[in-house]
Amino acid sequence: MTDPPIPFSRPYVSGREPEAVVAALASRRWSGDGPATARASELLARVTGGRVLLTTSCTHALELAALLLDLQPGDEVIVPAFTFVSTANAFALRGAHLVFADVRPDTYNLDERLLPVSRRTRAIVPVHYAGVGCAMDAIGDAAASVGASVIEDAAHALYGTWRGRPLGGLGRLAALSFHETKNITCGEGGALAIHDPALVARAEVLREKGTDRSRFFRGEVDRYTWRDLGSSYLPSDLLAAVLVAQLEAADRIQAERHRVWAAYASGLADWAARHGIGTPHVPADCAHPAHLYYVTLPDLARRTLLAQHLRARGITAAFHYQPLHLSAFGQRYGARSLPVTERAGDTLLRLPLYPELTDRDVARVVDAVTSFAP
Repeated sequence: MTDPPIPFSRPYVSGREPEAVVAALASRRWSGDGPATARASELLARVTGGRVLLTTSCTHALELAALLLDLQPGDEVIVPAFTFVSTANAFALRGAHLVFADVRPDTYNLDERLLPVSRRTRAIVPVHYAGVGCAMDAIGDAAASVGASVIEDAAHALYGTWRGRPLGGLGRLAALSFHETKNITCGEGGALAIHDPALVARAEVLREKGTDRSRFFRGEVDRYTWRDLGSSYLPSDLLAAVLVAQLEAADRIQAERHRVWAAYASGLADWAARHGIGTPHVPADCAHPAHLYYVTLPDLARRTLLAQHLRARGITAAFHYQPLHLSAFGQRYGARSLPVTERAGDTLLRLPLYPELTDRDVARVVDAVTSFAP
């Protein structure tokens, strides 16, 4: 019998999503900020320690953060070049000058030793790659030295920690993702965690098209009006209901993801050491959420061959970010050499990782990988 294909990712279904959506439908409060939104926000606030506003995506959470900074032309924002385009786009849309920085060769996180801060730096945006925490003390010190804000891109990082503190709870602001590929998902969704109380009231206005509509629904004003810039960043309560079902199953989801991650780490260790293949590095002061497991090949040619080798065996593996500073649009912010980013873009390959992978599936992936001779 031919083994079924193993996709790269598959969203987990807790079983309570239909019930949650039916309850949300029955409430007749389908727009945002209904009961499900309130419950999801409460659960996320327990994790991050901040005030949490749900958004329609992590991209929109980042855009909301950029709006809150009141960026002006010429203001600089430091972002890793090894990240998804939204990390950069959110700030470019506000007219900021992007300063691309290189990442560490061990974690692929923003390299805190190479931060190009200047008197024009308004924000530093660390991305916790694969849910492994960045060196937040050094990044925070660099930001403080020039009066800049730290905005965490924690799209991979929910339930990860750095020195016992939650990722998504370490910057002035933090953006979370609930895209289909994330540990916790509602298909498309995100959230902004706010850790500066002075920003909360304005964030509510910006998220509600620039109006004080949230205050109106709380009975704090007798009508709502246009107060500021803004956009429609609020997700439907139906999506929030799916998110609640996922968040309430988080312990189970995380346990299954860690099972898979640990099996990869154990099963691939000897093969990786024998062939000089990189595998995820988790510093001692970090706890990761088992978001990604990847291998780093010696060069692009061998990564391509491994991906083809796995595909021939019905297993889908995926490369990741292409360096933003080399992209057609990214080059307008200036040319510079970022060697670790460039190497990661050519050599990193992500393996399938989702809760429904059985032990047999995982063994099949491990056998397929270790049968490849780089």
